[in-house]
Amino acid sequence: MSLNIVIIGAGEVGYNLTRVLSNEDYDITVIDNSPEKCDRVSNNFDACVILGNGASQRVLQQIDMKNVDYLLALTRIDEVNLVASQIASKLGAKKIICRLRNTEYSHKDAVVTPADFNIDKVVFPEKAAQKEIESLIRQSSAVEIQDFFSGSVILVGIKLANSSPLIGRTAKQVEMANPFIPHKLAVVLREDESFIPHQDTKYHKDDFVYFVGREDDIPNIQKMTGKPAFKVKNIAILGAGKIGRLLAKSLQSDYNVRILEKDEAKAKKYGNGLDDALMVIGDGLETDFLESENIGEMDCFIAVTEQEQTNILASLLVKHFGVKQVILHINTTNYIKSVRRIGVDAVVSKNTAAVNEVIKIIKSDQQSVPVSRFEDIEIESVELTVFPDCKYLRKKYTLDKLPENVCLGIIIRDERARIPDSHIELKIGDKLLIFSKPERVSKVEELFM
Repeated sequence: MSLNIVIIGAGEVGYNLTRVLSNEDYDITVIDNSPEKCDRVSNNFDACVILGNGASQRVLQQIDMKNVDYLLALTRIDEVNLVASQIASKLGAKKIICRLRNTEYSHKDAVVTPADFNIDKVVFPEKAAQKEIESLIRQSSAVEIQDFFSGSVILVGIKLANSSPLIGRTAKQVEMANPFIPHKLAVVLREDESFIPHQDTKYHKDDFVYFVGREDDIPNIQKMTGKPAFKVKNIAILGAGKIGRLLAKSLQSDYNVRILEKDEAKAKKYGNGLDDALMVIGDGLETDFLESENIGEMDCFIAVTEQEQTNILASLLVKHFGVKQVILHINTTNYIKSVRRIGVDAVVSKNTAAVNEVIKIIKSDQQSVPVSRFEDIEIESVELTVFPDCKYLRKKYTLDKLPENVCLGIIIRDERARIPDSHIELKIGDKLLIFSKPERVSKVEELFM
């Protein structure tokens, strides 16, 4: 079914969302008040572009809102997004998704809430980035962590070091050698190319490998790769911006946390609001300052300033000092592949998190199944239930009949997660977690729905 989608804001979130959605059978309209951003969209994608203020009634009245399925208010300015959402709703837009930076609208005692603006769903990019970073800290050797089925199933991404015992062995050999570590190799990212592996796929040095497993088995999966998680105690956060402050407040009761901020006024403004975290004034790109802070003794360094070049350079510096885990935040998706090569442990992007969250909302609404998209590995995950009259059961298929570039990662049966093997028979009511190239998702749905 073709959807009519209006995107307000052609910044990084709006632009990348247009890029993803333009590959689908959707009618897309993009509104922005920057001629350069409008040109960037119109030169690259098949979308209607309107130059103007997305919070202007006059501009929004140019669109037949009653035929708009989704209005996505995604500018960097909360007030613009809120006003645009309310106007679009009154003009008849069916669903409103709004990006907000200020988390005070979600507080239980908030005087004004998103519902007051007729907003259906809210995306908080900074909170999404904070959650992702905290997951990485708790699984400290991972490059990516995603949870499914209320956290009972985890996808963990790990970069294989030279010393990994997996290198040169096939996926099947590793499974047979580790019968008490249930796991499924779901995705491999090799030299910027991602693919769904098979039983004879060999592990290579510097592969980014993504395993699915039960939550309790993740530590053993990490050990199996030669990169066990280590205990994090001391954390340094570079930047007292929104993400840095959210992290410090959340982490300060469990870890020794310090924030490094070179803007003295900013440091003093926010330092008093931290009970157990230490605010330190200094430049994270100065080696003398880093040495004075004993940065090499940190277990984890998180670079989350609003300048991604600063984050990249600081991450390289602290890696040189011997910090065990370095997590880097970037704004533009253009840097993701390059940054992976320079040796940082994990890369997080609030903008990618926002794009993925919006796509998940839209696809879940349309398909009635949860869909997650992984920007950097070009893979989608789908959560499906095996229905009684589905094609898979009618045709009496087996798992080896699944389409190419599709991996069945987990089966939930009787509320218990099971790692599938070639002999298992699917039953009515089984819940499945499937990883696939985006173009194969519809084929998978046809089998089970």
